[in-house]
Amino acid sequence: MQKTKKKKEIKTITTGRAYIKASYNNTIVTLTDQSGNVLAWSSAGVNGFKGPKKATPYAAGVIVKAVAEKSKVYGLKNVQVTVKGVGPGRDSAVRALNANGINIISIKDMTPIPHNGCRQRKPRRV
Repeated sequence: MQKTKKKKEIKTITTGRAYIKASYNNTIVTLTDQSGNVLAWSSAGVNGFKGPKKATPYAAGVIVKAVAEKSKVYGLKNVQVTVKGVGPGRDSAVRALNANGINIISIKDMTPIPHNGCRQRKPRRV
């Protein structure tokens, strides 16, 4: 007796969130719904970039294009953008979201900043 799988219904989600993590080595873009469930994600490595090319503004644009294609199934139109990190792909990823037909509602910067936390190491004597 074989069990038949029920087809998964794809819900239409008009508003969501976009998380952009831009480090010096890589850029990762994740699109979620309002409650935080991941709809689509992509990174530079997934799109075929290797080494220092992963952290370029061009790679960020390609990443966002790939994520926008994946999220078209859900009908995502408006996003609240959360940017984290200081990498070079940071600004171009936000611009590419707008260029790929996703309307940006707000941009929030969540880059972690130390408030004199750990003790710095002693200065090098040369």
